[in-house]
Amino acid sequence: MIETKLPELLILERLIEEGGAQVEVSTSCAVRVGAHELPVYTVALGNPSLDVPAVGFFGGIHGLERIGTQVLLAFLQSLLARLRWDHVLHQQLQAVRLVFMPLINPGGMWCSTRCNPHGVDLMRNAPVDSLETVPFLLGGQRYSPRLPWYRGPLGAPMEAESRAVCRVVERELLPREFSLALDCHSGFGLRDRIWFPHAHTAAPIAHLADIGALEQLFSQSHPNHNYVFEPQSRQYRTHGDLWDYLYLNAVRDSERVFLPLTLEMGSWLWVKKNPRQLFSRLGMFNPKPEHRLQRVLRSHTVWLDFLARAACGYRRWLPEGLVRQAREADAMARWYAHQHQR
Repeated sequence: MIETKLPELLILERLIEEGGAQVEVSTSCAVRVGAHELPVYTVALGNPSLDVPAVGFFGGIHGLERIGTQVLLAFLQSLLARLRWDHVLHQQLQAVRLVFMPLINPGGMWCSTRCNPHGVDLMRNAPVDSLETVPFLLGGQRYSPRLPWYRGPLGAPMEAESRAVCRVVERELLPREFSLALDCHSGFGLRDRIWFPHAHTAAPIAHLADIGALEQLFSQSHPNHNYVFEPQSRQYRTHGDLWDYLYLNAVRDSERVFLPLTLEMGSWLWVKKNPRQLFSRLGMFNPKPEHRLQRVLRSHTVWLDFLARAACGYRRWLPEGLVRQAREADAMARWYAHQHQR
């Protein structure tokens, strides 16, 4: 293993070692920062057959948002610990594939920057242009890597980290009849939100009925949850969204169901409780006191575990026929009615 002072990478490497033969590990790419070469690991467990559904868990795309990586590492640690005794989990993993990329941008995390070491925001880096007006800078810009939300040079290949995510999704998720992806972020608002595409347009996605059914399933199973489900476009639109790019490619070439989701943790709440965090770059995106960090790590385990279970049983809840039409109508009324009222 490569020696590094990046705590999240050390934890991930320790979990890989502890997982042993129970996990499949690959290095999707490596990022050089000064004298250090930092690996981008992919860790998988469960049934590798393409006949079973899969869930991909992604984090650390933005180097400042360490909490996303930490949430996934805590969940992976829990799964590996349970594998020692949990017979039901062993049965579940025969029916699903779980794929983790917990630290996609180790260079950015090493440097404490949102972007990667080339100054590129990996969530503005895909070759997708918004069909509608985007917020200045925030929606993605090509002026300079010294400004935030830099997309990269026009016409250049995607960054190595972005390409690594695409390869994993295309290999592990898209060939299956059903797959989910969850990308963990922080930094927006006072509430934890579950976002789904699109980010490049306010038009609804083709699988809106499936998203509505998944949200209803979670709300019925966990009626006291505190997540806000909504399309990202309801808040703002962007160029270069990586999940829009992967989703558009998936629906263009296949009738398989691929549902990419984003967990956007509301870091403004942490700052509200501890205003001194405003004076720290990391403090704006991560819970500071240890007890608050532990609470955040605990609170999202239910959602992550739900996704694995929902993927296993997708045939029982994925809507069809008249039920599908009803789910889509409900979702349109809930998330898009405001567009028709303008």
